[in-house]
Amino acid sequence: MRRSSPDTAAITGVGAIAPGRMGRDAFWELISAGRTATRTISSFDPAPFRSRVAAECEFDFTAVGDDRMRGADRVNQLAAAAAAEAWQDSGLRASRDRIGVVVGSAVGCTIALEREYVRVSGRGAHWLVDASRAGNHLHDHLVPSSIARAVAWTLGAEGPCRMVSNGCTSGLDVARHGLQMLHAYDLEAVVVVGADAPISPITVACFDAIKATSSNNDDPAHASRPFDRDRDGFVLGEGAAALVLEKPHSAESRNADIYARLLAAQSRANAYHMTGLRTDGRELAEAICAVLDASGLDADDIDYVNAHGSGTKQNDRHETAAVKTALGHHARSTPMSSIKSMIGHSLGAIGTLELAACALMLRHQFIVPTANYRTPDPECDLDYVPSEGRAARVRAVVSVGSGFGGFQSAVALAHNGWSV
Repeated sequence: MRRSSPDTAAITGVGAIAPGRMGRDAFWELISAGRTATRTISSFDPAPFRSRVAAECEFDFTAVGDDRMRGADRVNQLAAAAAAEAWQDSGLRASRDRIGVVVGSAVGCTIALEREYVRVSGRGAHWLVDASRAGNHLHDHLVPSSIARAVAWTLGAEGPCRMVSNGCTSGLDVARHGLQMLHAYDLEAVVVVGADAPISPITVACFDAIKATSSNNDDPAHASRPFDRDRDGFVLGEGAAALVLEKPHSAESRNADIYARLLAAQSRANAYHMTGLRTDGRELAEAICAVLDASGLDADDIDYVNAHGSGTKQNDRHETAAVKTALGHHARSTPMSSIKSMIGHSLGAIGTLELAACALMLRHQFIVPTANYRTPDPECDLDYVPSEGRAARVRAVVSVGSGFGGFQSAVALAHNGWSV
């Protein structure tokens, strides 16, 4: 354990709209119990598709309570609801112009954009579309920054506002941007949000085309099987999570209830392939090593790794190799699990949902499991916390992610009572 950077943050509020029932408490209840929310798609008829399973949120728009978003895409509503829960949870009363917002999303307003295209093109029959058929909110659906605006409006935040779209690492990368913003702009708080609502015919078709998603349609509750020998791809999900970041001394001075400390966040790119990954996991290992260095942690300080764990053959091998390289001998004794086994892969949202899960694990001193793990894969030979969670000493954790295009990210968090 070495000297850490002074530019850390206290996480004082957590919000989660995850597959299954709404809210942070329901999210924790689901993942700590090892239950799954993966089901047959209900939002449209999935019969024509290869993969017909997903993890859908039981989401009620009226919980957002903002008429300005009545015509907004589902992703805007999910993001706003998660942010509102996190802000209320923090109990913070801050100057409006000193509240920053950073939102991450991989695919933006997919549902509404697809719906509008179907409308203006006569269900794809016309190359030259009829703009007169477009709805009043088409511009908002086209511009991903509408999601960040929705969060800022909901919170009344008038400070810096950013949008991050780094594919599937977007939900982790907002942590780095939020940490930088908190200190660079001397803000009272930054609300970081990851949100995506990609369960739509166009998204399902895209992943069908490259056979990245599970075709285990007869057993959707067990379709997501990260690290298991018989895994056959990821299960698409949706959702949003939000974290309220404050400077540690400010949070402590107001006696805030601190979930965890955000120590550092780092990223790398593999500059290799759009969807392919090298089996040695070198770039992800470099991201993990960089975040350890930036946070003042040694490999032996890590008590848990929150895995990307998508359930594809190449990702799980790649990630296992990366953790072995980064943590060395300590990898063998470090628990590692994937919440995608329970709530699917919500693209740009999942990283922040995973950070919310880490903050809750640090609070409860409990490690959630990898559900559906039944048959070991000789190429994935670490401790993936199969099937059931476990009580454990959890002081410092690393959450990692990979994204199409070669994005590799890692974030380090620590228990508030543990001195780095």
